[in-house]
Amino acid sequence: MLPTRPRTVPSSRLSRLAGFGRLAGGIAGNVLGGGAREVLKGQRPDLPSLLLNPANAKRLADELARLRGAAMKLGQLISMDGGEVLPRELSDILARLRSEADPMPEKQLEQVLVAGWGPDWRAQFQRFDMAPIAAASIGQVHRAVALDGRDLAIKVQYPGVAASIDADVDNVATLVKLSGLLPAGFAVEPLLEEAKRQLHEEADYAREGEMLARYGALAADWPEVVVPELAADLSRPTILAMSHVKGVAIDKAAALPQAERDRLMTLMLRILMAELFDWRVMQTDPNFANYRYDLNSGRLVLLDFGAARVVPDHISDGYRALLASGLAGDDAALLDAMAGIGILPPNAPAAMSETIVAMARDGFAPLRLDGPFDFGTGGLAGNLKDQSQSLIGQREHFIAPPPDILFIQRKIAGMYLLAARLKARVDVAALVRPYTGGGSTQASTQPRATRAAMR
Repeated sequence: MLPTRPRTVPSSRLSRLAGFGRLAGGIAGNVLGGGAREVLKGQRPDLPSLLLNPANAKRLADELARLRGAAMKLGQLISMDGGEVLPRELSDILARLRSEADPMPEKQLEQVLVAGWGPDWRAQFQRFDMAPIAAASIGQVHRAVALDGRDLAIKVQYPGVAASIDADVDNVATLVKLSGLLPAGFAVEPLLEEAKRQLHEEADYAREGEMLARYGALAADWPEVVVPELAADLSRPTILAMSHVKGVAIDKAAALPQAERDRLMTLMLRILMAELFDWRVMQTDPNFANYRYDLNSGRLVLLDFGAARVVPDHISDGYRALLASGLAGDDAALLDAMAGIGILPPNAPAAMSETIVAMARDGFAPLRLDGPFDFGTGGLAGNLKDQSQSLIGQREHFIAPPPDILFIQRKIAGMYLLAARLKARVDVAALVRPYTGGGSTQASTQPRATRAAMR
């Protein structure tokens, strides 16, 4: 759904703080009202359920879409669930945050463009569409045709978003802390600092332009993949220009024939393996809006590289050991590998270790199957949901993994959710086995001509 409600982006600290105040007040009122109704019925109020009821989810989505920026990133992360953990009605309400924010009014957009390109900016284009084709958390995207005929997509950053990142993250953290959903003594500060760092990187369009060009070079040997070309001459600190690439939202591919869905999801998991082990750089934001499908060519379109980050060698090696133990079904090696990269907390009690190993066994089920795994059966997501609920009772022992691991796990989880959404059937073991000593890879260690022929 394209954005249809232009609203000024709150750019001052005071106006954004007021937005958080309205959000907190509205949610608190709904929680108090819902709790009172449960008490009158003789029931004990369930705070998590009250906080995430449909009325509060809608209020959250509306206010975060208005604020954009770091605030909206929270809603995007929650919305990635897709109904596998949150109730379907809640994830449906929050789903609009994955690809839709409120766009800027034209007057505010004009101010940003003048600041970036100067008052005569229109002289650089044959055409510039003031109505955006997409609006997300950090910026909105416009179609344009340059004087030399290039068909472009121009990403324009919302004013004040970069400067508000630290305050937004702190305000979101305050709301979460007040909710009581975090474990007692949970060390959230390192995660907040990492979230701020990543969001500052996402707002750095010069860095994103470099990552865009890097991914374009890495994917050059993959004929099934297309990455937009950077238009460096028109890019500025708050404006990122690139070639426009046609495609539909990746989750719309659920309507494609089974064989095409299987091919597409296999390709995405091949890219994930290449990112983790060959390229050593990963686009860690699994937001479905970052992937599109070209109906005419059948190619996968990769977009938005603000969240791309280098994968350190020790992390890559740790995941290689993790996959090898999961493929072999070796629980002892699995525990060692998870402890080695920080997924398993040090000195975790036996009950927590058993639960995490059980979750890992289910998560690795696609690897141990001889042939395609059917992600559409629903059993895998359901089992992981039940096991994650049992971990909630052990929250006092939980220690967050290192930030690199959190972002990689987020990407992997996003791929599982997308595979379930597409009801894809993928021979995951065949993709993973070459990276665990079970055969030769089809990755960047092979000559260009050979890899192109294999694909």
